[in-house]
Amino acid sequence: MHLRIRRVGYVLACPRGCAAKRRAKSLVRLLGKLKHTLPISMFLLAAAASAAELPYFHVISRDAGSWPEIFSSVGFEAQTAEKAHILVARSGSPASAELMERVEKGAILVLEGESPLAEAFGFKPGKQTVRVSSLRDVHRPTLPIIWQTALDLPVMELPAGATIFAHERWTNAPMTAGLKRGAGAVLWVATAPGEHGYERFPYILEALSDLGMAAPFRSSRLWAFFDYSYRSRVDLDYFAARWRKSGISALHVAAWHFYEADPERDQYLKKLIEACHREGILVYAWLELPHVSEKFWADHPEWREKTAVQQDAQLDWRKLMNLTNRDCFHAVSTGVKQLVTRFDWDGVNLAELYFESLEGIGNPSRFTPMNADVRAQFKAQAGFDPIELFSTRKDAASRKLFLDFRSDLARHMQQEWLGELESVRAQKPDLDLVLTHVDDQFDKGMKDAIGADAARVLPLLDTHAFTFLIEDPATVWNLGAQRYQTIAERYVPLTPHRDRLAIDLNIVDRYQNVYPTKQQTGTELFQLVHSAAANFERVALYFENSLLTPDLELLPSAATVVKHIDEHIDARGKKVTTVESGSTVGLPWKGAALVDGHLWPAGDDETVWLPAGTHSVEPAKPSSAARLVRLNGELKSARSVNAGEIEFSYQSTARAIAVLDRAPRRIRIDGSERKLEMVGPTTVLLPRGEHLVTITAE
Repeated sequence: MHLRIRRVGYVLACPRGCAAKRRAKSLVRLLGKLKHTLPISMFLLAAAASAAELPYFHVISRDAGSWPEIFSSVGFEAQTAEKAHILVARSGSPASAELMERVEKGAILVLEGESPLAEAFGFKPGKQTVRVSSLRDVHRPTLPIIWQTALDLPVMELPAGATIFAHERWTNAPMTAGLKRGAGAVLWVATAPGEHGYERFPYILEALSDLGMAAPFRSSRLWAFFDYSYRSRVDLDYFAARWRKSGISALHVAAWHFYEADPERDQYLKKLIEACHREGILVYAWLELPHVSEKFWADHPEWREKTAVQQDAQLDWRKLMNLTNRDCFHAVSTGVKQLVTRFDWDGVNLAELYFESLEGIGNPSRFTPMNADVRAQFKAQAGFDPIELFSTRKDAASRKLFLDFRSDLARHMQQEWLGELESVRAQKPDLDLVLTHVDDQFDKGMKDAIGADAARVLPLLDTHAFTFLIEDPATVWNLGAQRYQTIAERYVPLTPHRDRLAIDLNIVDRYQNVYPTKQQTGTELFQLVHSAAANFERVALYFENSLLTPDLELLPSAATVVKHIDEHIDARGKKVTTVESGSTVGLPWKGAALVDGHLWPAGDDETVWLPAGTHSVEPAKPSSAARLVRLNGELKSARSVNAGEIEFSYQSTARAIAVLDRAPRRIRIDGSERKLEMVGPTTVLLPRGEHLVTITAE
């Protein structure tokens, strides 16, 4: 609650002696100075000697603007001023000795625009103004940052030692700048960040990280798509470690490059899979049927898909084959099964297995399928050749008849290919399956445009074990993060299998007019990922090469779903941290830890990994017990049996990967002795499903 303060009688008890009395008198003086300007929460500042460094923020204003959206996008929680480690003072804030003291003792202060408080820190308006419509930011100097509406802003004088993070593109006038001050730091931004928090300064959170703000949590829930064409000559060990640090738990690799055996490419893929497995990252074969491969297209012109103008369906990069043709289908099925068994894949992603094009039946040069097999099949059912829809038969009823047939055909193809891949599980029982399907519930035009009909496909979850990965359609890439809640809600009536729904975010240049950047980055990206993670079990990003370097450090925090974190002193006088989360979460932590009163083996020197739910964490005495450093799977429980033995349970739709801090010697799964499947000196492969594991280490 925010109130204006008027003079009343205050009785301030000071049981801790004269120093406390002096602080109390200082508080009363502060009340008098600020009684007409600031909310009551501000008056608690003097009572806090220093804020605990929990991931709390507080906006010192009745109107918080978009600052809550900015900070919550990476897991920070709104709290009172006395508890917050990050404080935001909006335009016009008065000078405050107490705030300056808080910064000296370690707080991070954000200053918005002009104010007496900003001037007290040395950020003073000069005599000149500049019209601002475009910025250059040090975090991505080559990225155009364009404001939708230009503003006239003063050219600020900066304090000595300040670092400029962003400046006006043509005059170099500073627009965001930072300053280390004592144990804390100050970030100044020239004006409000915009309605959603990213319209003007996309890299506010990255700047705060540069000034010492730590990512509050970690997650390893993200998937990412990977195309060999962009990473053909890179250090795979380096990139695997980078992906893991960015919170990526699975890489979906463009498998059409490896459809035909080739010694050089095959060796590359084997090294990629090995490098990912060592880091605890799963690797999926990403298929884009009816595109098979360049060579398959060249070798089989007789099986090429046709558009409505009877041209070969080479559309954009995809070269589509006629999978309705039984000879083509059996040839491709044989090739896909060989591809899946030739490499140590953890799963297969059947992506975008429907038709072209986004313009639908209105663009015959891109409209598919119009091959002879489909036309004959439809004619036998409906009594006319669908090619007539583009000449003599243009009535709405005929068009609807074919478009419904086309959607049912897509659903049949998806079911057929799921069955083909499920047959591979006889050889690879831990193989996971994913079906990537464009959303047609938010943008209802997708069904008729490309034949995608989620309502027809989702009942397959009743009889087939796979993840339904909903692809964000290009038509809505310009909309905000709130759309993921809406998309999730629209799938509730379609399936009871909410735990098998995932969402795919396209992190690419958008064709719409968007501001301030064509591609999602910085705060906008974090908001998208955070909202998606809150509404779906899994979030996939297309694609790893498009993720910009400044975003990687905070990306794992954006993917977390932490409901609350708190600290208290318990009855023993011990400081205890309590975390409530909706999924496995990594809590930054130094040293050994007790979780729920027991020595906790899941973590390393930087992070404690906690299962979903509410858990208490407290420091433990140094321990030499074995540790589970990382687990690719949903952690359910963990305990140290003794110094060399760990027990934990997990759930995973694919194989899980456990990384320990030392070499394992023995493993029991669900009480039965098993052979260790090693993919690194301390890395173990585990079966899909839900299991209890006991590992004895050296």
